[in-house]
Amino acid sequence: MNIFDAYFNALKTIVSDLGDSNKLPKGLELENVTIEPPRDASHGDISTNIAMVLTRQARMKPRDIAELIADRLKLMDGVEKVDVAGPGFINITLQQKIIQTQVTNILRAGKDYGRSEIGRHDKVNVEYVSVNPTGPLHVGHCRGAIFGDALASLLSFVGYDVTREYYINDAGGQIDVLARSAYLRYREALGVDIGEIPEGLYPGDYLIPVGQALADKYGDRWLKADESEWLKDIRQFATDAMMVMIRADLETLSIEHDVFFSETTLHESGKIQTALDKLADKGLIYTGILEAPKGTRPDDWEERPQTLFKSTDFGDDVDRAVKKSDGSWTYFAADVAYHYDKMERGFSHLIDVWGADHGGYVKRVESVIEALSDGKIDFDVRLCQMVKLLRDGKPVKMSKRSGAFITMRDIVNEVGKDVVRFIMLTRKNDASLEFDFARVTEQSKDNPVFYVQYAHARVYSVFRKLLGIYPDMDVSAAALLTADMSLLKDESELALIKNMMNWPRFVESAAFAREPHRISYFLYELASEFHGLWNKGNDHLDLRFIIEDDRDTTLSRLALITATANIIAAGLDILGVEPVKEM
Repeated sequence: MNIFDAYFNALKTIVSDLGDSNKLPKGLELENVTIEPPRDASHGDISTNIAMVLTRQARMKPRDIAELIADRLKLMDGVEKVDVAGPGFINITLQQKIIQTQVTNILRAGKDYGRSEIGRHDKVNVEYVSVNPTGPLHVGHCRGAIFGDALASLLSFVGYDVTREYYINDAGGQIDVLARSAYLRYREALGVDIGEIPEGLYPGDYLIPVGQALADKYGDRWLKADESEWLKDIRQFATDAMMVMIRADLETLSIEHDVFFSETTLHESGKIQTALDKLADKGLIYTGILEAPKGTRPDDWEERPQTLFKSTDFGDDVDRAVKKSDGSWTYFAADVAYHYDKMERGFSHLIDVWGADHGGYVKRVESVIEALSDGKIDFDVRLCQMVKLLRDGKPVKMSKRSGAFITMRDIVNEVGKDVVRFIMLTRKNDASLEFDFARVTEQSKDNPVFYVQYAHARVYSVFRKLLGIYPDMDVSAAALLTADMSLLKDESELALIKNMMNWPRFVESAAFAREPHRISYFLYELASEFHGLWNKGNDHLDLRFIIEDDRDTTLSRLALITATANIIAAGLDILGVEPVKEM
């Protein structure tokens, strides 16, 4: 049960009734109405801006509207009082019994509390990682991988039909470079002294086993062969080897994809031409000459006719080439076909997770999707800023050119999957993020992943302690539902319940905003409320979770903290972090 939705529905009924009685105009739109906890807890439990939203439509003063609605709200069961504040905010204070009852609702729903169907099973494609298959995943890929995976889980939680997708960029020039680099290691495996890795090839040691595997499979078949003889086969062999490595890297973070889509298939199937024909039918493809990029000297620029897409018709700053003057496709042409393929597969929402360095590419893809779908497809690019690695506050230096870089697996092996995933989701995706190896492993309130997991583990420590005091107490899910929630009267207990009441609304807002980092914020605040209640019990024995000689109060408090653990577990599951029971 989402109590905020319940009161929003009540508001809709009240506005409709006031319209029927001619106290308000009929047919008022409530689209921009918010109903949420007030910023100041002393103002009540629920606050709404409905009067300010309706004032222009109704042509009435907001306070007059607010008073009309407040008078109706006061009659609702479970409402303690209703106040009109400021220009017309309506603040609702709930009766204590309504707040206490929420514990039962949370327990009954279990880890599904907060799950909803607001997504209406709309088909969503979330494409993330999509790293060129030329080497292992490094820290630069880590954040986008985790963000995309958590976003997919978040959208699934609120009722979207989500497909997780990885786009394999296996058709570009970088794959030829990979093949040549692997061929060099192949020669090395056969005993040839290859010397220093030539400029422009991939120098990493990760290609040594690929070279050995090539030698094991083909012997010296290609040792003296011309490049034209081995390039295609080694391209495919090396790409497959890199994808095995990449999938293994992703598995260290428990990241899986439903679809691995190969760019090569677009070229081989003719889908690029099909997509461009679709644009041509709309009159959006022509042959022309682009102006020189800003800052380019005339003698550096060669004017040449190209096949262009009219992206400027959709807000782009220049039209974009889809075919070069030599007749080959541009990278953009493959992207056009790829996103058209997603549309043909029936997705109504397309979400791409890219690195921040691809920001300049967003508008052209937005333009072509608007053109191909006539504006009917929701397309959203989420840019992830790089992560700055620190060790004891000092930057960790990396050199990609030398092949010496910190891989995703290195980080996971050092601090653990849960730490990496949670920390990468503590900031908004487009905000800078620092990852200090020392701070992310310390056991303190300043380390959010520890603080949240510790709250979950503490709940289970209470149940272990219970065995020594009430060994015969039934603490099954069914038994907890029979607890007398009216015994939860302390202000700290009620504050914890109110925090939990906000979870369904909060998770929906995070999904709408497509910001999974909001979940980590919520969990930290919930953990803080729980730890505060724990500490209060240390100072006041009557507020401890287990009260000797008072089984009823003990059972009600066990119900309370179980509800807390359920929400923490659900939130951590969205983030892909394990809700541990012991630390």
